[in-house]
Amino acid sequence: MWNVEYAGDTSAGLRPSGIWGPVDGIISIPHEARFRALPATSPMTEDDIQDVIDAYARSAGRARALGFDGIAIHGAHGYLIDSFLWRHTNRREDRWGGDARGRAAFGAAVIRAVRQAVGEEVPIALRLSQFKMQDYTARIADTADELGALLAPLAEAGVDVFDGSQRFFDSPLFAGSTLNLAGWCRRLTGRLAMTVGGVGFGKSRGLARHIDDSQAVDNNLPVLVERFGRGEFDLVGVGRALLNDPEWLLKARAGVPFKPFDPANLHRLT
Repeated sequence: MWNVEYAGDTSAGLRPSGIWGPVDGIISIPHEARFRALPATSPMTEDDIQDVIDAYARSAGRARALGFDGIAIHGAHGYLIDSFLWRHTNRREDRWGGDARGRAAFGAAVIRAVRQAVGEEVPIALRLSQFKMQDYTARIADTADELGALLAPLAEAGVDVFDGSQRFFDSPLFAGSTLNLAGWCRRLTGRLAMTVGGVGFGKSRGLARHIDDSQAVDNNLPVLVERFGRGEFDLVGVGRALLNDPEWLLKARAGVPFKPFDPANLHRLT
């Protein structure tokens, strides 16, 4: 799977409206990095937008030529596609902004270009999130209807799998339902969905730190398996747990305890 990103430099990268994020967002990145990124830049021009769409397509085409059998596009966590989806950073009044469908137009154009570059048989996954590195409390949609309006153009453009990134997979997305982001993506679009976030970990006590030594290893796999069995999502992504304990999958299968969480394990080179 080839992961295509186009985020730009945090201090002067391309931005829909020149805005990086809020001055008081809850973040996990160093505060000095936020202050370097906060000064406004020029909004992207039509030429900028087309150049980036073309860059995604070229990268995806090269990945296909190299033999990769799928394309994963990062449209979450404050990256460029996400900056178009998020109303805080997308203040545009042209075809690339405005209502939910307008804010999804850039992502849809990227998906269409990638689809044209790789053909109809190659699966395309798109990662989405509510939270951003610029603000953990950010939301791209406050209601299921608004999320559906954002997702529809992306699904129509050719997304096969929606990768719903959350800090913890078992956090409900909207009041009145236990569905998480992946579950809502699946319900609203009928496309495959993948969940990710805190598989194997307990809830962090910190407001903004998603890598935290307070994340004790809990056995939340029965909850995950039960929700998977209900058809809420089709795939599960595991990140930190595997980095912390390379034998995690074998232990999960065998039902044996995992290695205690240690942040140092996430940074080892071997």
